[in-house]
Amino acid sequence: MRRAQAGDVVLLVSEKDRKSFVRTLEPGKQLQTHRGVLAHDDLIGQPLGSQVRTHLGFAYYLLPPTTDELVRNLRRESQIIFPKDSGYIIMKLGVRPGSVVIEAGTGSGGLCLVLATIVGDDGHVFSYDVRSDMQRIARRNIERARLSHRVTFRAGNVTEGFEETDVDAVFLDMRSPWEALDQARAALSGGGVLGCLVPTANQLVRLIGALDAHPGFGFIEAEELILRPYRTVPARVRPDDQIVGHTGYLIFARAVFPPAGDSAAQQALSGDSEDAQENLL
Repeated sequence: MRRAQAGDVVLLVSEKDRKSFVRTLEPGKQLQTHRGVLAHDDLIGQPLGSQVRTHLGFAYYLLPPTTDELVRNLRRESQIIFPKDSGYIIMKLGVRPGSVVIEAGTGSGGLCLVLATIVGDDGHVFSYDVRSDMQRIARRNIERARLSHRVTFRAGNVTEGFEETDVDAVFLDMRSPWEALDQARAALSGGGVLGCLVPTANQLVRLIGALDAHPGFGFIEAEELILRPYRTVPARVRPDDQIVGHTGYLIFARAVFPPAGDSAAQQALSGDSEDAQENLL
């Protein structure tokens, strides 16, 4: 039987209204809820999955948080990629234990946390952002999830290039991903996967055009995911009143090599010719 220990990250869910809290258990601390106080000292040592009560007698369940729940409860100051999209992104990028992945656009660290969970201790995530203040928030979120050893944060503009090469996947969550296609291709191994997220249709069109014209990418796909939750009251199971609609367009492409004999394209991909790169834009 697993029991909650000091330093554990736990999920506390109200039995009455399902309001949830993710907290790191620390001796002497308290969780102030809308239904009373839960002392951390009273939670430490309790079996995970058990019911605990506030000082007012309201019931909460003490649970280990899933990755979904960790992401939904992140401290954030920017929009994050939610589980609706991040799970699909993981599969399309081919991320698995041991993968080396770059993401551009750390934000508050939602996708970074998911990637770090999947790559395992033998893989690694390199997360870039132009805003160091946002990376401080993401760093705290990754630390709380105990995944810091799997992530390297880098501050800088990715249009100036990535430090890494021969990586398995690159994901661009940025305003103008078409400006970083050369840099992403230079970082990817042959056959690696590029993924992008853009919120608007005009960005989608521009990105698809840039990918189609780029000699280093092929097999372009564009998709949008809609999630429809259901109410789970046994007497009246039905669709919820609201669906989780548009969050962004997802675009994926494979890193390929230009056909043999296309010397200008080969030079552009290798970075040997600035003039050749300009001709391919």
